[in-house]
Amino acid sequence: MARKKEDLNLNNIVNTQFDAAARHIKLQDGLLEQIKACSNVYYMQFPVKFGKKYQMIQAWRAEHSHHRKPLKGGIRYSRMVDQDEVMALAALMTYKCAIVDVPFGGSKGGVQVQARAYSREQLEKITRRLTAELIRKDFIGPGINVPAPDYGTGEREMAWIADTYDAFHPGDLDNMACVTGKPITQGGIRGRTEATGRGVVYALRELFRQPKELKRCKLAGSLEGKTVSVQGLGNVGYHAARILHEEDGAKIVAVGEWDGTIYNPKGIDIPALERHRKKTGSILGFPGTKKLGRPGDCLEVECDVLIPAALENQITQDNMKKIRCKVVAEAANGPTTPRAEAELTKRGILVLPDIFMNSGGVTVSYFEWTKNLSHLRYGRLEKRVDQAKLENLVASLENLVGHKFPKKKRQELIAGTDERDLVNSGLEETMICAFQEILEIRNRTKNVNDMRTAAYICAIQKVARGYLELGVFP
Repeated sequence: MARKKEDLNLNNIVNTQFDAAARHIKLQDGLLEQIKACSNVYYMQFPVKFGKKYQMIQAWRAEHSHHRKPLKGGIRYSRMVDQDEVMALAALMTYKCAIVDVPFGGSKGGVQVQARAYSREQLEKITRRLTAELIRKDFIGPGINVPAPDYGTGEREMAWIADTYDAFHPGDLDNMACVTGKPITQGGIRGRTEATGRGVVYALRELFRQPKELKRCKLAGSLEGKTVSVQGLGNVGYHAARILHEEDGAKIVAVGEWDGTIYNPKGIDIPALERHRKKTGSILGFPGTKKLGRPGDCLEVECDVLIPAALENQITQDNMKKIRCKVVAEAANGPTTPRAEAELTKRGILVLPDIFMNSGGVTVSYFEWTKNLSHLRYGRLEKRVDQAKLENLVASLENLVGHKFPKKKRQELIAGTDERDLVNSGLEETMICAFQEILEIRNRTKNVNDMRTAAYICAIQKVARGYLELGVFP
């Protein structure tokens, strides 16, 4: 008998995951439908002139939930983007923000272009025209809807968006808060670039502080020496792999990209690999690594932790039985299908869900947004005071023991708290608290054995509270 074809529509998958969690919550059906529904979708089709020719560009901006203001969500540039995907990603943003207690509703944008197929000047034209379209329909603004980077976009595109918005609203003091993920010089915040990847690491560190959870997935100890395979060396995958490699002593044994997978059981030097890729345009041919047959082979490498950090629907019924890790840390949106997750859970593989693992970016975006509204850099007021106190403390210790600290160590000890320190501290606290809350919900909810359902329960309850506080439902 032929196997039933798996539904790979991300919007359907997100709704299925929502329904699985909603069964465990006592709320009015109407309220659940309100939380689940995507409120608005704006479809745009606009011409952009390249040389003497015009090209029609298709784009979408979805607003999922208005229980909090403003709405928040990235803009991705991809040939594969469509309305269903944008709606699904907007819903995921609502749930992510709720889980980490960031006071935003969920939104998402997509432009149907392949970024690397266009020149810098062409991308700038597309981005500025997109921003003008969003302004025209009130789908962008510091208190309305705040975009951020996503697949195919980065600081450069966010700077173009901010500049265009500023040109349309001359003299408004809070214009820079219309978008996050900007360059530091344009109102960005230190730590935003690596925030999503660092959030993945903080969540994994918290997992490794939970002996019972480690025992369930046949792990023990710390992240040091653990083997990791990463799919996608974009912004999220690169920083997650780099931090695990440099700060935690994990061994990155495999990296997969669109053009192939490289493997080295002794570990791959991630910063060196990134330098190699910038020089050659590919991860392939990196010294000391072996090329595996297919880009997706990184998913099937035997390892302790697998980090899918590319696109959705990467672990499906077609390869689920070939997955040989102990933990799947979903750094991408929707990388694991429901059927595949059921198989992995059955085999004792722990899946840490995207709506939690991928929330580091929006957490630090919240810090950037509040920084832009306050017009004050974090750490600016207290850094020198902190440094003076620490210097006095270190001097007292040196006098007490009759020994001077080495110069480098002394500088580390007396360094005051700066913006990056505060951002990382806030992000770490956020990820730890959210992990513990999800774990507690899973452990106390009857017939819930997976972290994803627990995460959705957490999100739905918080969004419901938001609607009830607005008086939308009695």
